Amino acid sequence: MVRGDIVEGVHHGSVVVLSADGGVAFQAGDIEAAFYPCSALKPVQVVGMLRAGLSLDDELLALAVASHSGEERHLVGVQGILDFAGLAEADLRNAPDWPCDPAVREAWVRCGRGLSRLAQNGSGTHAAMLVTAQARGWPLDDYLDSGHPLQQSIAEAVEDLTGERIARVTVDECGAPLFSVSLEGLTRAVAQIASADPGTEEAAVSNAIRNHPEMASGSWRDVARLMRAVPGLLANDGFEGIQVAALPDGRAVGVKIADGGDRALMPVVAAALALCGVDQGVLTEFASRPVLRGMTMVGSLSAAGALTSDFSPVPPAPEE
Repeated sequence: MVRGDIVEGVHHGSVVVLSADGGVAFQAGDIEAAFYPCSALKPVQVVGMLRAGLSLDDELLALAVASHSGEERHLVGVQGILDFAGLAEADLRNAPDWPCDPAVREAWVRCGRGLSRLAQNGSGTHAAMLVTAQARGWPLDDYLDSGHPLQQSIAEAVEDLTGERIARVTVDECGAPLFSVSLEGLTRAVAQIASADPGTEEAAVSNAIRNHPEMASGSWRDVARLMRAVPGLLANDGFEGIQVAALPDGRAVGVKIADGGDRALMPVVAAALALCGVDQGVLTEFASRPVLRGMTMVGSLSAAGALTSDFSPVPPAPEE
C-alpha cells in the first residue's frame, strides 16, 4: 500500500496459477502447505452433497455454495431450501449471526432485528446439508459431526477433487467441519469444477455459480462483480484472505494472503488472473484498491513482487 510515494503497508502471501492441463505455470510463496480454506472450499463441499443425493435448482444450488451477504434474496432462498424438505430455521445448527455485508447489517440492526441463523452467511450451506441428510435418511441433529455420513461424503469429495489426503479437521466459524488442503490442491479442485463435462455434479455447481453470482456471494461483492466482468469465470472466496478463480478450460488461480487481510486480496487475484491470460483491460477496476481521505484518493493498494515480474500469460486450452 503506497500513500504519498511511501510504502505504508505490505501484505505477504501465496499465489498459484494453473495451466489448462493442470500444471503449475506460476507460483509464489508456499502453495503446498496445509491450510484451512474456509468458505473457498464450498464448491467442493457441494459437489460432495450432490454425489450424496442433494437435488436443488440452479439458484438455490448457488446459495448452497455461498457465504452470502444476508440480503433478503438470500434469506428467502435459505428458507426455500428448508421448506423443500419440510424443515425450519430451528433445525439449522450454524451459529446465529448478523448479515456479513456491512450495509445489509446496518440496515438489519436499524430495524431492530437480532442475531439469526438464517442471516448467518453459511446458512445456505447448512440448509443444503440438512436436505442432503434427510434425502439419505441420515440423522439430522448431529449433521455437523465430522464422523456423520454426510461429512464423510463431503470429505471423500474433497480428497477426490484436490488429489490430497485431508491432513487436519477443525471447525469453521459456522460450526461445520473444516478440512485442510493445500492452495495448489484447492485451486486444482476448483479448476476441475469449472471445466467439468456437462451432466456431472461438478458442472451443476459451476453452472449454478456462473448463472447466479449474486446468490453465490452478494449483489455488491467483489467475486460477483469479477464473475460478471470475466465471461465464464467461476470465483469464490473465504475468510482469512483466500480466493480461487477458474476459467472454463481449466486455467485457474489460487491466492492466500498470509495475514488474512481482505483489502489485499482482489489486487493480487487480478494480477494472478492477468498471468492466467485474462485481458488486463477487463481487470483494471480490480487491479488496485484506492486509499481515500474523504472522497479524495491519496494512495492505492496494488500487487508487487513476483506478480509484477516478466511472465508470459498462460494460453487457453486448444480447441478440440
